Amino acid sequence: MPALLRAAWWTYRAAVRAALARSGFDDVPRNGSYVLSAIARGGVPLAEVIAALGVSKQTAGALVDSLVVRGYLDRAVDPADRRRLVVSLTGRGVAAAACAGSAVAAVDEALEAAVGPEQVGCTRAALTVLVSLKDRHA
Repeated sequence: MPALLRAAWWTYRAAVRAALARSGFDDVPRNGSYVLSAIARGGVPLAEVIAALGVSKQTAGALVDSLVVRGYLDRAVDPADRRRLVVSLTGRGVAAAACAGSAVAAVDEALEAAVGPEQVGCTRAALTVLVSLKDRHA
């Protein structure tokens, strides 16, 4: 199962990277599309997005810095708490996140066409349970 999950992830990764490159976003760093997409979806603090990547704080900081320098993110002081920084998407970041989302949707559509919506739904349900087992088996 782990080998299949890894190979499936590579399918999505390759589709997203190719779509970004075709659309002029070939400078999005590794894990950058994940961060941009998560921010675009909203509702999840950046700290949780970074934690899900499983990288060090230094690596996460370098990733955010890179996305800011490349024009995908803006960083500003939180007006409610001046000790915190708020990160938001720029227009370029919104466009790159939309591009990545379209690439994921295309893979999802191809998968559904190949095995049917019921199988995709069952797979999604099984993966959701698998994710919830993480803490129990850590």
